[in-house]
Amino acid sequence: MIYLNSNQNPLGPSPNAMAAIKAALSECHHYPDSQASELKNKLAERHSVLPEQVLIGAGSTELISTIARSLLGRGGTAITSELSFVVYSTAARAAGGQLVQVPMRQHGFDLEALAAAANGSTQITFLANPNNPTGTVFDARRADDFLARVPEHVTVIFDEAYYEYAEAFARERKLAYSHSLDYVRQRRNVIVLRTFSKVYGLAGLRIAYALGPPALLARFARVRSVYSISGPAQAAAVAALDDQVHVRETLANNRAGAKWLGEELSGLGFNPLPTWANFLYMETAGNGEMFAERLKGEGVAVRPLADWGAPKAIRVTIGTPEQNRALLAALRKILRQ
Repeated sequence: MIYLNSNQNPLGPSPNAMAAIKAALSECHHYPDSQASELKNKLAERHSVLPEQVLIGAGSTELISTIARSLLGRGGTAITSELSFVVYSTAARAAGGQLVQVPMRQHGFDLEALAAAANGSTQITFLANPNNPTGTVFDARRADDFLARVPEHVTVIFDEAYYEYAEAFARERKLAYSHSLDYVRQRRNVIVLRTFSKVYGLAGLRIAYALGPPALLARFARVRSVYSISGPAQAAAVAALDDQVHVRETLANNRAGAKWLGEELSGLGFNPLPTWANFLYMETAGNGEMFAERLKGEGVAVRPLADWGAPKAIRVTIGTPEQNRALLAALRKILRQ
């Protein structure tokens, strides 16, 4: 089976990260550093923030759930866009709150409508940039405008799981994509989420991080599991940060794959949205779930999006050239039937 359904790095982890994992296994009889201090300090230095402005978590999903549990409570409200990351909804409900979803504009976040929707009962705004599953972004100027309009008591979450991919596309396309870390340095009521699951290829180890106000991060730390980040995961993340050769290879593969796959899919009539991430969003002629099942029968797994509110759509991870060609062959076979 070729897995193009979870936006994983098709090149896998950095060899340096793999070596670090193997070395860390000899310490598995010890509890891990509950603060992930080495990784925290490394990230603080890289992003020019203080260590207390960094919180390590067991993946973005744990951090999102922790944020919701800490800030929402019974009757609290979070807002986001429709057709965005499904974990926002599940995390809000699990925390006893509710999620208000604002309609999209041209498959992207309508930041003006989101700002207008925020009121006295709103505690959180979730902004996925790039958005999963559409792969669209909003630029730095629009983010500035949004923060100027949203009430100051609302904690704004910039979920930048695909940051490295978007930044690479932004350099190529001459767009000022994101300066979210400036908000962190300014001590704004903002949390920035980034992960090692995507460009760094460590999805199975569950490790990500939040950057934001020290008081908020300390509050989050009190409600999350103490030893949720394993020693091998911490070691792998530290090593992965140092291997920028692997990151560049990943981004080059993604850039070439996005161009080739986008053109080929358009030639078949699917017209995928231009992506800023490592996946493509496209609509089928009918039922997306049935179409995904047919592809699965041909040995290719993709993500149907009915549960996200798009019953005709599927999301396809950009793979290696071989995986992309296999996807196209499977699609052509299905279309001939």
